[in-house]
Amino acid sequence: MNGLWSALRSLIFYAVFYSVSAVLVMASVVAVVARKAWLRAVVGTWGQWHLWCVRNLLGIEVVLDGVLPEGPVLIAMKHESFFEAIDTPRLFAHPAVFAKQELFAIPGWGYSALVYGLIPVARGEGAKTLRQMLALAKQRVAEGRPLVIFPEGTRVAHGHKAPLQAGFAGLYKLLRLPVVPIAVDSGWAYHRLAKRPRRITYKVGETIPAGLPRQEVEARVHTAINALNG
Repeated sequence: MNGLWSALRSLIFYAVFYSVSAVLVMASVVAVVARKAWLRAVVGTWGQWHLWCVRNLLGIEVVLDGVLPEGPVLIAMKHESFFEAIDTPRLFAHPAVFAKQELFAIPGWGYSALVYGLIPVARGEGAKTLRQMLALAKQRVAEGRPLVIFPEGTRVAHGHKAPLQAGFAGLYKLLRLPVVPIAVDSGWAYHRLAKRPRRITYKVGETIPAGLPRQEVEARVHTAINALNG
């Protein structure tokens, strides 16, 4: 019976959340054309709408353990589902997120994402991609914005501890920013067709200073973002 109820709640969530999301995507396109300053408000509304749907339609509780950083830092976040990707604009003040290149091909959303300041990650292009990401990242830092990266490079099932992608260490070295690692355990509740009414926790780790050797920073970030996997 619980499984059937979860499936029904999930169907309602998909219908309600994504129908309004489609309207907000159109609103983002209008904002880009009319007044770009409105775009930030549209994105913020989308994040708050998603949280409302998660709480009230899916019955998922969202908990923050720790204090979120402000200003230009490199935030390294665990990635278990689309939940934290959608929730990121709500969590942080005008974040610049590293996102895979394929997402920018989505009609309407892709161009709005570029204008908002997301940073495309084209995998498999090596040093060229790193230089492009670095240039955009430095622009965002100059604007006083936090950078958000999912250092594992893709979604990882809850309980799994994937290695960090090489690009993370390169960005850390070249940007010379402190790193704030954040663990999240969204996978067991959200990363499934029929979502579960459980608790999702964000656990903010200790800030890691800039300038550490690669092995040390990778080890510390890997441990911190997997703090909820034990």
